[in-house]
Amino acid sequence: MCTGGRGRVRGRVIEFYGGAVSWFVRQLPGGQFTLALTLGHTILGQTDASLDTARPHEMVHVRQFERWGLLMGPAYLGCMFVLWAQGRRPYWDNPFEREAYEQSG
Repeated sequence: MCTGGRGRVRGRVIEFYGGAVSWFVRQLPGGQFTLALTLGHTILGQTDASLDTARPHEMVHVRQFERWGLLMGPAYLGCMFVLWAQGRRPYWDNPFEREAYEQSG
């Protein structure tokens, strides 16, 4: 917020966008094409519009965090590592991402 970003509560999540949050999201592997990132019940987005676009997908990740709890981060990253080691696509073949894309349309 002190870096020019904004935040709001939307349903059962807190969303932040703009300012340093936008910069952080753009530093992720997808760069400027990464719209948002979910950490528990917090969604970080580049802009208000990117949150609107990514919200259905990110809400699937919120439900995954509810199911997996503290194991979600290690499980997600572990899947990425195994897929990378197998020569597959760590993001697109990740079962957490596949579920999110399937359920969010």
